[in-house]
Amino acid sequence: MAEFIVAIELGSSVFRGIAGKKNPDGSITVQALVKEDATQCIRKGVVNNIDKTATCLKNIVAKLSKTMKQNISHVYVGVGGQSVRSVRNVIVKDLPTETIVDGDIVDGLMDSNRGMDYPDLEILNVVTQEYKVGNQYVVDPVGIKGTRLEGNFLNIAQRKLFYSNLNEAFDKAGIAIAEIFPAPLVLADNVLTESEKRGGCVLVDLGADTTTVSVYHKSLLRHLAVIPLGGNNVTKDITALKMEEREAELLKLKHGSAYTEIADIDPALTYSIDGERTIESKQLIELVEARVEEIVQNVWHQVPAEYVSKLLGGIILTGGGSNMKNIELAFKKYTHMDKIRKARFVNLAIKSNIADINKHDTTLNTIISLLAKGDMNCAGGPIVHQQSTGTDLFGQTTTTTTTHPTTNGEGGTQPPAPGPTPAPEPTPAPEKSGFFSKLANKLKGFGGKILEAEE
Repeated sequence: MAEFIVAIELGSSVFRGIAGKKNPDGSITVQALVKEDATQCIRKGVVNNIDKTATCLKNIVAKLSKTMKQNISHVYVGVGGQSVRSVRNVIVKDLPTETIVDGDIVDGLMDSNRGMDYPDLEILNVVTQEYKVGNQYVVDPVGIKGTRLEGNFLNIAQRKLFYSNLNEAFDKAGIAIAEIFPAPLVLADNVLTESEKRGGCVLVDLGADTTTVSVYHKSLLRHLAVIPLGGNNVTKDITALKMEEREAELLKLKHGSAYTEIADIDPALTYSIDGERTIESKQLIELVEARVEEIVQNVWHQVPAEYVSKLLGGIILTGGGSNMKNIELAFKKYTHMDKIRKARFVNLAIKSNIADINKHDTTLNTIISLLAKGDMNCAGGPIVHQQSTGTDLFGQTTTTTTTHPTTNGEGGTQPPAPGPTPAPEPTPAPEKSGFFSKLANKLKGFGGKILEAEE
């Protein structure tokens, strides 16, 4: 049976699905990539229409199954958007005099953190920051003697309503979830270098409706936030120049610039909108720059003050919004950080014949990272084809092929029960009842009547 991994990314306006396999040499082969417009079912990365979300998910799995020629038993899911955030938490345990910290004490502290009950949040992941034994901060406290142990944790949480809606949508679609990953963490593992994480950096994922900010220092995630602003806000601002959103998006992609030096502005330059109308280049520059500045300032505001001077790795940009012209210059101007890098592709060996994968244009970094994170075979067995025979209106024998994916009772799909497939009974050769035989007999009869009339 074929083996492959399947992942689905719930973006801020688009759902993407991917299928591929891990090779013995450590590389990954991407075999299928599909997407579905999710503007009618998700808003800023948060599910708000369960039925339409379920339909989108079904379509993605159906497309992937068709390409892979296999049913899909379960999928890995990456979530982000405005529902995801980080919450700091401190757990303290007083110890008897002269106690040496052991693994059980540390595990107990971690369990207490995991058991935190937030009113409207569900914990997806926990990043341990450091421990404090007495006045000493350490990464691993096991073996150290003390009377008080403090654990500092960064909980990656998701709104309970979104978590509930997400699971309901997958249940409604009949798709089993292998595991849910916080997409920003998985992305960071595959676009940031170890030196960037260690020295301190800010990863900025510029999406369509949201911008995700992840702050790293000493190889650990220190802060995660999602801003409800993205590339679509720039497009909507351009519509103020009296044009439709489709025209505004094309104008942004063709002529938009995140930052333009004053000396480079041509007051006489105009751009055509629809062949009849034009707008001044200066107007477009002012609109785009104003919104980009707002986004960058909000990004920078999310960096905790204690880490502003500890970002030796600089700022790393990724996501579709990072493809805007001069985006690096805009970040340099408004953050006063000189070290800006654009992560065009993941730090993985990827093999694929898919053109969009090989573009390396920053837009698929998250979905590829989710594929790399999965480690369970998602293939559910071959798609079953059944044939049936019958006759048409003219007495001709017809054969119909029907595809029947089978379910595993948990929302996924599986192959049919093993056993020999009975051979189809032979179809008898058509006699006088066949279409052409009937037609020939009718013509003969008609010819005979003509001859009788002439006599």
